[in-house]
Parts: sequence; structure tokens; C-alpha cells
Amino acid sequence: MSSPPRHPFWHVSAPLAALFLLLMPAGAWAQGLSITLRDSLSRAPIIGGSISVPGTGVGAATDVNGHAVLAPAPAAGTRLRVEALGYHPQLVAAPAAGLPLSVVLAPSAQAITDEVLVTATRTNSRLEDLPTRVEVIGEEELEEENGIKPGNIASLLGDLAGTQIQPTSPTTGNADLRIQGLPGRYSQILRDGLPLLGGYSGSFGILQIPPLDLRQIELIKGSSSTLYGGGAIAGLVNLVSKTPVLNDPQLTFTANQSTLRESNLNGFASGRNQRVGYTLFAGGTRQQGTDVDGDGFVDVPRLRNFTVHPRLFYYPKNGQLALAYTGTVEDREGGDARVVQAEAGRPTDLFFVTNRTQRHSADLIYTQDSVAGGGLTVKATSSWFRRGVSTNTVAYAARQLSYYSEVSYLHRYGSHTLVGGLNVLGEDFQPLNTESQTRLQNDYTYSTLGGFVQDDWQLTPTLSVQGGLRLDHHNRYGNFLLPRAAVLYKATADLTLRLNGGYGYRVPVPYVNELDEREIPRVLPLQSLNPIAEVSQGLNGDVNYVHRYASGLRLNLNQGFFYTRLQDPLILRLVRVPLGPAATGLAPAWANANAPIVSQGLESYARLRYEGTEVYLGYLYTSARRRYDTANPNVPLAARHKLATVATQEIGEHLALGIEASYTGRQYLEDGSSRPGYPIVAALVRYHTGPWTFILNGENLFDYRQTRREAVALGNPSNPTFPELWAPVEGRVLNMSANWKWRH
Repeated sequence: MSSPPRHPFWHVSAPLAALFLLLMPAGAWAQGLSITLRDSLSRAPIIGGSISVPGTGVGAATDVNGHAVLAPAPAAGTRLRVEALGYHPQLVAAPAAGLPLSVVLAPSAQAITDEVLVTATRTNSRLEDLPTRVEVIGEEELEEENGIKPGNIASLLGDLAGTQIQPTSPTTGNADLRIQGLPGRYSQILRDGLPLLGGYSGSFGILQIPPLDLRQIELIKGSSSTLYGGGAIAGLVNLVSKTPVLNDPQLTFTANQSTLRESNLNGFASGRNQRVGYTLFAGGTRQQGTDVDGDGFVDVPRLRNFTVHPRLFYYPKNGQLALAYTGTVEDREGGDARVVQAEAGRPTDLFFVTNRTQRHSADLIYTQDSVAGGGLTVKATSSWFRRGVSTNTVAYAARQLSYYSEVSYLHRYGSHTLVGGLNVLGEDFQPLNTESQTRLQNDYTYSTLGGFVQDDWQLTPTLSVQGGLRLDHHNRYGNFLLPRAAVLYKATADLTLRLNGGYGYRVPVPYVNELDEREIPRVLPLQSLNPIAEVSQGLNGDVNYVHRYASGLRLNLNQGFFYTRLQDPLILRLVRVPLGPAATGLAPAWANANAPIVSQGLESYARLRYEGTEVYLGYLYTSARRRYDTANPNVPLAARHKLATVATQEIGEHLALGIEASYTGRQYLEDGSSRPGYPIVAALVRYHTGPWTFILNGENLFDYRQTRREAVALGNPSNPTFPELWAPVEGRVLNMSANWKWRH
């Protein structure tokens, strides 16, 4: 799931390799088959590759020149298996006696899954050795997503088992990442191990992160607040940025155009020598407002977005210092098509909603691997976020300052890997304009001091245990003690069992993504009903089976389960408030429910890989229930059943085809009514030649839309109401992208 290792032998030329073969002793030619392996893109020799005759035990490995001799020489036409770490394996036929064999292998991030290092758990352990179940989206999948949806990673996160991207607004296109049936506010988003999005600054967060800037995405499901503090009740997502590679500069550009009139232009560059390095991402998205169903309201908002993310690296002895800045400015507008699509003379008495956001953050990460025999890590980040909302009836603006700092130390003692540390985090939220004096009280200043310790203990070669404990002190909501434990048992070389559980919490904030923009100024201060923090207990487990057959077929079967109990869940209640000397009205306020939310379910998937073919089939069963609401107990928009299947086929070195289909089962709305299940089908064609990659992609090919069943804009056109979104509204989308990538 990460890119194949680069070797320091790229300067070896084809003529030199040919001369080497000609100078070989004649006996070597007579006694065995001479084979040379090369990278299909760079033509550099592949070191440590293997060539074998399946089922015989006859094999050989390539040397520093990518050369091997298979002895005795197999008969002409014998099927040989050729493979190397980081490359797609091949089956080739042995040539006639006396003739050499030259094979080129195509790089494959999927082929080095076992070497993926997970950073979210702080131990930088291999994926297969972690007691905690972590799902990883690697660089190859991110590069493909860059050709499908260059503007953001939302749809890619929705492809993970147990996750769902849920649109929350038909006018602004806002969306939530739901994990295991719980709303998006219970998921924590990190960038390089630093809390990135929370509170008011969570608005449009995952819609502003492009895939070209990332090396991998790590997902931990279930209560995970022990790792990074409050917020990770449903799980956490760690976005890992790309880093420069020594003496391997890179330059990438991507251009994309869709039938929904979305245009993207992104670029990434990196370089490094022994002492310093850099990465730079810059990209923009231009989306025209589009009324897909012709009801007079845009289903896809007008969008202008620009993001820049430079990082500078310094490499002292046994260490690394990384400094980064991220800046995003965005203008997003939806509503009546006559307002959104008008360039001049725009009517102001019709409904519209405009969100103007700015996000600026700076971070520092310093690691030193030789401090008293262990590793020291220092992290710090600060972020300034501003969101201004205006409609034809209300106007609101606020800013949020956020910060996080952490010092941790890792040391290995025999079979133990210990990590411990301290962190400080906080938020300062201030409205910038208000429509009534009561709203002035919705500002808040939070600060949390936390300490944590974690031990990864390898009890036996087949059994490992991970235990963690965190103590957080919040300036307003008190202390939270958060234990966590995980167990990994390798029953056989192919069969692995995991079980992990932990506690979580989330403190109240006034605003969440689900709120209609017109409701934001009406939300009463938190002090109105004095809610307490939400706390949770969660348990996750899975059984994983991986087997590789002699033919090269790789089979992966996984069966998992999850259980989360959310105590004192926060809900919006309507409270009567004075509107004048003799009038009262209703306004929303946050309060704790008197019974928990319980989300539980099963995750199952099967994956087959054979040479250039891959087939995936997954099923998710979710039962998410609000025990405080006996009349309408189902958590809204948590589908009970979800099926997904993906099939990809590589045809030669240049062409690849893919098809993806999913079925989302019946969903329930807030009022208890249900909506039917629906299918979504997508297809992709990818062509690669030299530094160029072209992708033609189609999403929602059957054009399934919620608006085919019901309207999504109701009532007065000047002040409409919008029902919950349970299906897509943008319909069928085709896009064409071109990617140019240069590597030294």
C-alpha cells in the first residue's frame, strides 16, 4: 500500500547489463537459464527478485545487477513464476535452450502490504504486527483517486468497510464521515498525528483535502480517545503526508474535468539530499453551480477553492525536523439557481446560502531516534479557521483558534515497546457578529492537559498484547480516565485473530455539520441546558485469513464485529425563549439524552488477487439504535445493510479496467419513516504510457438520485426547507483526467 522501494542503481544502463551477460562464463549458459529482471518504468535492475518453477522447489534470486541463473535450465515452455517485493508477479514461459530471458515487472504498491508502517499508534509498527486493527489506504490507491476525484478524499474514505460519507446539505454539498453507524462528529481527523478538524473548524474539512498530497490514510475504528484525546468515539482517521525521498526528486501535475462542470488543477513537487528536503502541494478546484433535476435549486454548489501545503525538512544525525504550513481559502454557494448562476444583477430576495472559509495552520514535528537508547518525538500545531455564512435571511461569522502540542518518548525493553508522553490542546471560539445578545454567550475557550502511556508486549512469537491508559483534564468538563487494550493472536501463518476495546469521550460544542446554516445563529448557548460530556465504551474484533497459493493466487478473508455504547448522547431540543416583551419562540439547545445510543454490527469481506486481477466483495451489517427514543429508535441514515464489490483487471503494462458496485439498504429518517435501498455502479479505464496516466471514470452510471423519488427543496422558495439526504442528488458524473509524473 506504499510505493515500491527505490534502489541506488538507477544509473546502470542496458548496454552495461548486456555486456555483463556476454562476459559470463560459457558454462553458466550451458548449465542454467540466464534471467534478467528490470523495472518496467525506469528499466533499472530489480535486486532480490525471485524466479521459480512452481511446485518443484527450483528457484533463484537476482543479484545487484538484476541477474539470476536458474539451474538446471527448465524445458522450453515451462511456466516460471517471477516476483519481487513491490512489483506485480508474472507467470512467463521458459525460452528455448541456450537463450536468455529478460523480464520487466510493473511496480505495485499492493504487493508490499506487509511492509506498511502505521504511524497513528505511535510505535511505527508493521500493519501485520499490530494488535489494533488498522485499515490503510496506500499511495497507489491515492494516486488512482487523484485521477477520479482530485479535489478531495471524501469518496475514497467512503469506500472503506464500516464507513459512510453522508451528505448533510443539498445546497452546499457539505458531508460527514460516519464510522460504524455514528454521525460524523464522533470521528477524529488527524494530519500526520496532529488533530486537524474539530468543533466549528470541522466544517467542510474532508472536502478540502486533496489525495495528491497524501502518502497513506490510516483508519482505526471504535473508541480511540486513549490515543489522541477526546473526539474519537467512533474512530479516528490519520492522514499521512508525502515525504521526500533521498536523491529522488519528483514532480507531478494533474488536470481534471467532469460533466458536472468541475475543473481541477493540482501539482506536487519534492526533493531531498542528505541534510535538507522539501515537499510542495498547490491545487485549486472550480465548480460551477448545477441544477441537476431542474427544480430551480442547485444540487451541486458553486465552488472556488485553493490549497497550498509546503513542508521543509532538516535531517540532523538520527533525526528529522519537519516544518509545514497549510492554507485553504474557499467560496461555496448554493440555493436558488437564479442567484447562484447569475454573474451580474443577482436577485437578493431569493434563497441562497454562501460559505466563505479560510483555514491556516502551521505545524512542527521533530523526531530523534537516539535519545538514551529510545526515540523522542515533539509535535506542535496551531490553526486559525474562519467561516462566514450568509443567506437571504441571516448572516453569521465566527473564528476558531486551535492548538495541540505533544512530547512523547518510545523505548524498547526486550519484548516490550513502551511509549509515553504529555500533550496540551485547546480551542478558542469567538463569534464575529451576532443577531442577538444571547448569541454572545456562545463563545468558549477549552484547554486540555493529557498524559498517556502505552505498552506493546510480545508475549510469545504468536501472541502480543497492547495496553494503554490516558488521563485528560479538561478546564470545563473535568477529568477523563481512558483505558484501552488490544490482543493479537497468530494462530497459524495464515490465520490471525484481533480483539481491542477502549473508552472515549467528546465535550459539547455549539455547532456541528448537520446544522442548516440558517439554524446556526439560533442555537442557544451551551449553558442554557448545561450538558455534560459524552462518554463511550467500544469493542472491536476480527478474524483474518490470508493464503497465497503456489499458482500466485492470494486469498484474503476477514470477519469482524463492532460494538459501541455512547452514554449521555447530545441531542438538539427546542427550548422556549423570550422574543420580546410579550412574545416567546422556540430555539434549539444542546442537551443530554436520558438513555444511550448503541451501535453494533458485523463486517465481512473477501479479496482475491491473481497477477493483474483483483476482486473484492464486502458486506456491512449495522444496528444503530437510540434507546432514548422508543418511538423512533433507529439512528437516522445508518443503513442496516451495505454491500460493495470491486473488480480490476490490468491488461498488459499500459491499460487497466475497473468496475465498482454498491448497494445501500433501507435507511430511517429522523421522524422514523424509512427510505428504500439503492444501487450505485461506477467504472474506470486507465491508460499509462511513459510519464502520462489518463483516466476516464464514470460514477453513478445508472443515474440514481434522491430527487427521482422526492423533492429536496420544499415550501416557500424564498425560505425553503430541506429534507434529510439519504441518496445522491448529483446523479451520473463522468470525468477525464490527465496526470504527468516525473522522477529523476
